[in-house]
Amino acid sequence: MATTGKQLFTTLDADGTLTVAIEDVSFPDPTGNQVLVKMEAAPINPSDLAILAGAADLENATYTQGKFVATMPEPFNTGSKARHGLKLPAGNEGAGTVVAAGDGDAAKALVGQRVACVPGNAYSQYCVVDARSCLPLGDHTAEEGASAFVNPMTALGFVENAKMDGQNAILHTVGASNLGQMLTRICQEDGLALVNIVRKADQADLLKKMGSTHVVNSSDDDFMGQLRTAIEDTGAFYGFDPIGGGKTVDTVFKAMEQVAVKQMTEYSRYGSNQQKRMFIYGRLDTGATMLSPSYGFGWTLSGWLLFPFLQAAGQETVGRMRKRVLENLTTTFASHYKQRVNLEEMLTKEAVTDYRAMKTGEKYLVTPWS
Repeated sequence: MATTGKQLFTTLDADGTLTVAIEDVSFPDPTGNQVLVKMEAAPINPSDLAILAGAADLENATYTQGKFVATMPEPFNTGSKARHGLKLPAGNEGAGTVVAAGDGDAAKALVGQRVACVPGNAYSQYCVVDARSCLPLGDHTAEEGASAFVNPMTALGFVENAKMDGQNAILHTVGASNLGQMLTRICQEDGLALVNIVRKADQADLLKKMGSTHVVNSSDDDFMGQLRTAIEDTGAFYGFDPIGGGKTVDTVFKAMEQVAVKQMTEYSRYGSNQQKRMFIYGRLDTGATMLSPSYGFGWTLSGWLLFPFLQAAGQETVGRMRKRVLENLTTTFASHYKQRVNLEEMLTKEAVTDYRAMKTGEKYLVTPWS
């Protein structure tokens, strides 16, 4: 017999009307290696916000219980043309208890267990997912396991990627974020040098208390000097940036090149041939990425996404990463939340405008049954 429960959907119409609403849904019985998970906790990550709110005008939206209707301004509406008219679920990851299973052995083995999963529709009271993609949480709570995938596997992925490319130092442009703190702990454990860029003095203090040795504050007058020194000390010509828009990557490339030129023994009018590589893995700033290439001729800017990386890394590497996350879920990979909201509460004006701001250290957790 099908199970019923509440689930969030987001729809963008061609005229720019964004409707996000909670609906009553009938969930199908799991078959084969599928399981039905009663969802207990799901974080709101920056990666969820693109379809949840995007660049919509939230100040002037209409809010009713369990629903808001907003306008998506141009050019963002036209830029989202591919999703016009589609009713999409949301919520990349979460945790809950397996309450039913198909007849596959992997599925049946999980009945009654609490698991972390990546269903893509985690803002829901139930989810049907493949048992083989679930991470059994053992004695961990749903809150501890809710963010067991996106941030931990991304931070670990950065380190794995760096090692594959023969790097022993990394630069990260939003060092004090939840993910940035995980990256700081991983680099300490693995002996990789790390340059953390932050925007505020209290963020720098936080990372220094965690043992981070190279923290530079972009608000300081001597920021570029600090950045050059940190790159020179660590050899970090390889970095990750979740901001995307603006001049952050440009600034980092300039600092890397200035360090490289200083280390050259012979002059070249083309600049250094030091390889400098940055990966953009988010769009905290949805504006254009501003580049003014003056960084020699050995620089590369790429996108970085978790799922393509995991596919390329292979099963053995992914299995090792998942094992490490589970064993260190409350230490290296611990997540902290500012606010807990249920499905209806997450669609209030106060909540939506707050979590859309994506302030460092102010993460929301959705608890669908509270």
